[in-house]
Amino acid sequence: MANIIDMPKLSDTMTVGTLVKWLKKEGDAVKNGDMLAEVETDKATMELECFFTGTLLKIFAAGGSQVEVGTPLCAIGKPGEKVDVPAGKSSAPAAATAPAPQAEAAPAQKPAAAPAPTAAPPKPAASEPAPAAAPAPAASSGDGRVKISPLARKLAAEKGVDPASLTGSGPGGRIVRADVLAASNAPTKSAPKSGGAAPAAAKAAIVMEDKLVPVSNMRATIARRLVEAKSSIPHFYLDLEIDAAPLLELRAQLNAALEKDGVKLSVNDFILKAAAVALTRVPAVNCSWDQSGQGAIRQHGNVHVSFAVAIEDGLITPVIRDTHTKTLMTISGEAKTLAKRAKEKKLAPAEFTGGTFCVTNLGMMGIDRFCAIINPPNAAILAVGATVKKPVVKNDQIVVGQRMTLTLSCDHRVVDGAVGATYLGALRELLERPALLLL
Repeated sequence: MANIIDMPKLSDTMTVGTLVKWLKKEGDAVKNGDMLAEVETDKATMELECFFTGTLLKIFAAGGSQVEVGTPLCAIGKPGEKVDVPAGKSSAPAAATAPAPQAEAAPAQKPAAAPAPTAAPPKPAASEPAPAAAPAPAASSGDGRVKISPLARKLAAEKGVDPASLTGSGPGGRIVRADVLAASNAPTKSAPKSGGAAPAAAKAAIVMEDKLVPVSNMRATIARRLVEAKSSIPHFYLDLEIDAAPLLELRAQLNAALEKDGVKLSVNDFILKAAAVALTRVPAVNCSWDQSGQGAIRQHGNVHVSFAVAIEDGLITPVIRDTHTKTLMTISGEAKTLAKRAKEKKLAPAEFTGGTFCVTNLGMMGIDRFCAIINPPNAAILAVGATVKKPVVKNDQIVVGQRMTLTLSCDHRVVDGAVGATYLGALRELLERPALLLL
């Protein structure tokens, strides 16, 4: 009897996965440990592992389709073995999802051809990719399919952009939303060269319109979890402004000394280390609300600090485990590696789950201060603002100071105001005396 492989639950919040592409095809011999397909979850893109040895007899879901957790994906068995589509399941709907955006692409291209001078050159290009003999671009997979995310495919249909003409900048040459936007804006950039019709073309390219934009698995999960967090967790917020000058001075000295080794410490590296050490001093913040039974507070024995990383269509929070035991250099190295893997959507589940506290930093984007929403099951999250030069009073004199605002969002079921204030006090001491972080 053939073995059926279902869509696995690859993250704690996953309900639907996008089958990016198949790495094997029907009739291929497979063995335990082979990678069958790439699956995009709400957190990362992962490979689907085979746990059987035999032949890939039947594929039930087409590449590019969204599949619910637990839905059959393929069947593996003996060569020539007959396989029936599982009851209530069919490969037809999955296969139908991919052509749908392409059917919309043709009418979407008509408005783009209206401005004669600027739209005329792309007109042949819009019709030429149709023949099968056209050369495959860098974004094509080995089986001829274009490697493109579901969101990018829908956006391409709306913008009238032919995916086959694009080169992807995503992992493995995959076309992502940014590639489609860049291609759709290209005519606007070249419009001034086209003479008198350029202003009209430019205006047409930026016309605003009402439309429904489909969301990715990640964005849908973020929306659901944040609504749950904000509506079920009693948030309160504590602000603290610290003197960031000692931190900036020590960072500059260390980076100058480490430059020959190619090491560059960021302000966030110091904050991650300080946040972890402060949690060992005030362990009541390194807790979570336990929903089991009548409710209880779970105090964590280790400090696992996560940090927010912005990626396409959302953000993810990689975790630096046992942060309190690691040196500043180790934390810096791990943070850079995790951030890179997060942006490539290559994080393993163990790398973005299990955090006990979270840090989110918008200071590098010029935000002075902000309040973050707690990431369950954590009891608190630290929002870090930009370092701002401002007049301050020091030794009864007005001088130029380097000030940074820290905002702690707390779950009032777990953390009281006095506890949160004590934690911020410990954090301020560490950041204003940053040499303590090197001990």
